[in-house]
Amino acid sequence: MSKPLEGKVALVTGGSRGIGAAIARRLAQDGAKVAVNYSSSKQAAEAVVRTIKEDGGEAVLAPGDVSAKDGPARIAAAARDAFGRIDILVNNAGVLDVATLTDATPEHFEKVFGVNVFGVAEMTRAAAPHLPDGGGRVINTSSIGARAAIPGLSAYIASKAAVDALTRSFAAELGPRGITVNAVAPGTTDTDMLIRDPKFLDEAIAKTPLGRLGQPADIARTVAFLASADAGWITGQVIDASGGLRV
Repeated sequence: MSKPLEGKVALVTGGSRGIGAAIARRLAQDGAKVAVNYSSSKQAAEAVVRTIKEDGGEAVLAPGDVSAKDGPARIAAAARDAFGRIDILVNNAGVLDVATLTDATPEHFEKVFGVNVFGVAEMTRAAAPHLPDGGGRVINTSSIGARAAIPGLSAYIASKAAVDALTRSFAAELGPRGITVNAVAPGTTDTDMLIRDPKFLDEAIAKTPLGRLGQPADIARTVAFLASADAGWITGQVIDASGGLRV
């Protein structure tokens, strides 16, 4: 039996760890050839590529910083040069930096928005010419935190709200080409970006109807659906993958 993404090429930014690594592995399991982007975690990205190859898939590294001036173009070129095309762009690279209003500096906001917002915009702009009409996919990693009010996370929350807005706008722009643009909004998910305060974790689990933290694989399954042909009539949407958590 053919796999749902057989013959497709996926580029996953921030694909070396956590949710990004799970997405890269899942898309490969579904038949896609995967370009795994990383900025600083080369060994972790190499491990993801190695795992995909050991499982019979195809994967390459696509190094680069999505917030750098020439980073997105280089990343997109690495995927295109390796596999000849890009069908699926997953804008997953992100940073979470804590600072209260009193302590926040312009540099703090520039760091968070540079990756979480401008990185999404520039990666989409760099990849768009290579995405196929009538089937291309752009999938952004947002957060249900975009609708939250958490002290110290104003820059992160604002950046994810901007991702939601970009998702809707880019869906309108790319829709005439038959390219869908959606976002997945994880809830509290067990990755190395998770705030490990026991009180915070206990409260998050208590507010989650399914009674546990999310796992990267939970998010990857939702991304895989949006990348598939079955999601061809879904665009401009932000889909919660949160176990029912509401903020």
